[in-house]
Amino acid sequence: MQYIPNILFILVLVAGIGYFTKNVRKVIRNIRLGKDVDRSDNKGERFKNMARIALGQSKMVRRPVAGILHIVVYLGFIIINIEVLEIIIDGIFGTHRIFAFLGGLYDFLIGSFEILAFLVFVGVVLFWIRRNVIKLKRFWNPEMKGWPKNDGNFILYFEMVLMTLFLVMNASDLQLQTLGADHYIKAGAYPISQYISPLFNGMSETALIVLERACWWVHIIGILVFLNYLYFSKHLHILLAFPNTYYGDLNPKGELDNLEAVTKEVQLMMDPSADPFAAPADDQQEGEPEKFGASDVADLNWVQLLNAYTCTECGRCTSECPANQTGKKLSPRKIMMDTRDRLKELGDNIDKNGSFVDDGKQLLNDYITPEELWACTSCNACVETCPVSISPLSIIIDMRRYLVMEQSAAPSDLNNMMTNIENNGAPWPFNQMDRLNWSNE
Repeated sequence: MQYIPNILFILVLVAGIGYFTKNVRKVIRNIRLGKDVDRSDNKGERFKNMARIALGQSKMVRRPVAGILHIVVYLGFIIINIEVLEIIIDGIFGTHRIFAFLGGLYDFLIGSFEILAFLVFVGVVLFWIRRNVIKLKRFWNPEMKGWPKNDGNFILYFEMVLMTLFLVMNASDLQLQTLGADHYIKAGAYPISQYISPLFNGMSETALIVLERACWWVHIIGILVFLNYLYFSKHLHILLAFPNTYYGDLNPKGELDNLEAVTKEVQLMMDPSADPFAAPADDQQEGEPEKFGASDVADLNWVQLLNAYTCTECGRCTSECPANQTGKKLSPRKIMMDTRDRLKELGDNIDKNGSFVDDGKQLLNDYITPEELWACTSCNACVETCPVSISPLSIIIDMRRYLVMEQSAAPSDLNNMMTNIENNGAPWPFNQMDRLNWSNE
């Protein structure tokens, strides 16, 4: 009977980690639905970007209030969860504070964890106030209604509860240490929970043990629930920010990539020895032309799909977007959210049918409208301001390419400009011979 709690703990741990692993595999599979792109170059610079942007939060602090609060919450939450290692060992072997033998170092660690837990709680409360009381505009855009809005609050409530459980667990443990309860050795420093502990004065030893154990169990189960909640939440960026910043585009912000399919066509046209009727050299079916641009998520590359999963929905991109500021329909954040939603829809389709079955939908039109795409000025403000190196612009450009090159669906003004460039060598509707006529007036 004495081993039942240990067995139960192992079952809960295995179930939690197992479900998380299953969902991580889904994320990886979905990202791999994208086209291949080589991002294996400049490893040193990529590691430097990952350390500076993802770990060092360098782009977050450009907005100091949110940046500093985020660093406190992020680092505090991560460091506090180092204690999870002790909880796991205690849960498996039935020990209590197994690392207490570290003595003064253990006291320092527990004390630091408590201070950080308090700071995290304060930071989370301030974040909640910014969202729900001050109501910062970027958290109340149209795309933030429903689940996105609730998701942002749910994670804040999660963190409040976990930090409270941690401190109450320590406060009741301190009371039991003071009472000399069996199994509760005197260990640790409690700079915060020592002020909570007096609330439990007068409680019996049995009641304190029940309280401490209840907080211990709910705390570890809460962490496992939080871990698995990440798959369904924007907070997956906690994990994906690191690979996303590593695989970020290292080219100058204003430089657009060339479409390989277009390059092949141009090379074919310029090669006098090429046979235009020859079968394709790649793995495509004979006679099937390569698609220009992107109309659905499978036409995007895997880095763009990783971007979509990494989006924090912070709205910095949209708040910096000049098109959005002037009332246009475009929201770079919505572009990323729509891409992720469509990618998840494809993944669910594969889970249900074993392989993808055409559902009659695509990213273009069903999620993102041409009006949104053509509102973009290609200024790169969204790319520059994103705290985790996401590029909504790259998706917009690829979808524009599809509209122009596959559907000839560019706006009339743009079509006129391109026709003028083709005929007159300039975007204006004047023959080259007439360009200087204005000087004669």
